[in-house]
Amino acid sequence: MIQIKIDKASIDIPIYDVKQSARHALISSFVGGSVNRNKNLTSVRALDDITLNFKEGDRVGLIGHNGSGKSTLLKLMAGVYEPTKGSVSCTGKLISIFNSNLGLDIDKTGRENIKNIAFLLGMKPKDLELKLGDIIEFCEIGEFIDLPARTYSAGMLVRLGFAVATSLEPEILLLDENIGAGDTRFAERAKKRLDDFYKKTKLLVLASHSDSLIRSLCNKAVLLEHGRLVKFGDVDDILKIYHSRVK
Repeated sequence: MIQIKIDKASIDIPIYDVKQSARHALISSFVGGSVNRNKNLTSVRALDDITLNFKEGDRVGLIGHNGSGKSTLLKLMAGVYEPTKGSVSCTGKLISIFNSNLGLDIDKTGRENIKNIAFLLGMKPKDLELKLGDIIEFCEIGEFIDLPARTYSAGMLVRLGFAVATSLEPEILLLDENIGAGDTRFAERAKKRLDDFYKKTKLLVLASHSDSLIRSLCNKAVLLEHGRLVKFGDVDDILKIYHSRVK
């Protein structure tokens, strides 16, 4: 069974040697969770007692203000963070995409960077061999593919990472915001590729500030506020509650 199960999970992030009250106030204003102070140790409770269960067929949107815990929750599910309390378990081939240019080295060629990014995102060498031609064709950088990435424009770099990321075939996909696709001319091809990419995924969890993106891709939603779970349920219901609370 494809599943993500989170049971009473909390995450405390320690901040050492924070002494000045002004710095305490600054931390409080920029983090979404609660701030706990103990002598020279300050810790932020980024997630507090979260219990959720996602199953195959779920397409879940994470909703909340900046600092509400959306990205932290994604990183908990991805295994980037270990829970301070509680537990999290995932069953299925999981891929997390928080930055489609992860592993990019501007001194390496485009072809070498495709391999770097693909392997860091979890693609096997034999799968990359089969998909390499499609990735190169789709990113539309021509002869630049064998030149160092430092010679690329910003749009070319985005397209390279986008082409690699959307060639993956995960069972569970974790996304932090939508994957950028570069210039307007490229947008229509990118949209179709993204639609196909999402459809292949058996369980999707997406953090986004876009109501339209959440509505178009998700059948459930989670509302987070200051690291706490407010509600998990129907997309329209969750969006209505969210907007009523931010007025």
